[in-house]
Amino acid sequence: MNQDKIKIIILAGGKGKRMQNERPKVLMLVKDKPMIKHLLESVQQSGIFDKPCIFVSYKKEQVMKELGPAYEYVMHDEQLGTGYAVLSTREHLEGKSNHIMVLYGDHPFVSSETIKKLINKHLKSGAKITMATVKLPDFGDWRAFFYANFSRIIRNKKGKILRDVQAKDATEEEKKITEVNPCYFCFEAKWLWKNLEKIKNDNSQKEYYLTDLVKLATQQDAKIESISIDPREGLGANSKEELEILERFAL
Repeated sequence: MNQDKIKIIILAGGKGKRMQNERPKVLMLVKDKPMIKHLLESVQQSGIFDKPCIFVSYKKEQVMKELGPAYEYVMHDEQLGTGYAVLSTREHLEGKSNHIMVLYGDHPFVSSETIKKLINKHLKSGAKITMATVKLPDFGDWRAFFYANFSRIIRNKKGKILRDVQAKDATEEEKKITEVNPCYFCFEAKWLWKNLEKIKNDNSQKEYYLTDLVKLATQQDAKIESISIDPREGLGANSKEELEILERFAL
């Protein structure tokens, strides 16, 4: 694929306070390998783009030393949410690609097939946003991870995506929705850069959520597409307990 068409941003700035460990979250080990390295292997195997731009913040020097010089890095000390992190890459990436894919360094199980499927759907559809969603039978057992951490996908009766609601901001009724958002996105680049600045932080965390772009797209009647992925690929880790779940499912 023409690499001018797509740039991949990997968000890797998190501290992981609930890990009870001083290591940057993305360097926590799953099957004796840092989480982010699992993801980077999938990116390379996808053939889409083998030199992603990695956003680093907490102990950024440690992350960059572990990963080496094969990647582009964008550094920022403030951690104000996923939307702010992606906006921080604008100066580095704007005008260099037609589309932007966003992935997460603490989600190690995204497959190369899903990366290809997501970008191919995006390029063929002409959507402003193409996103991956996870459809669950329920929130039992290990799937409780999704209940506590993941935003819910709100669709209309025709199946059109209307908005994304963060778990911490959702009503009790919205929390029952079993289609959740792992936040793997492809954006039309010009639309992304134009709309990122419109995101507000009027939520319980006072952070700038990348997922708020879904609501903005709906308000603009911009096209949103989605693909459904295996729940395992949506798993990430914010705590020691969730890291144990990843160990359980690692191949």
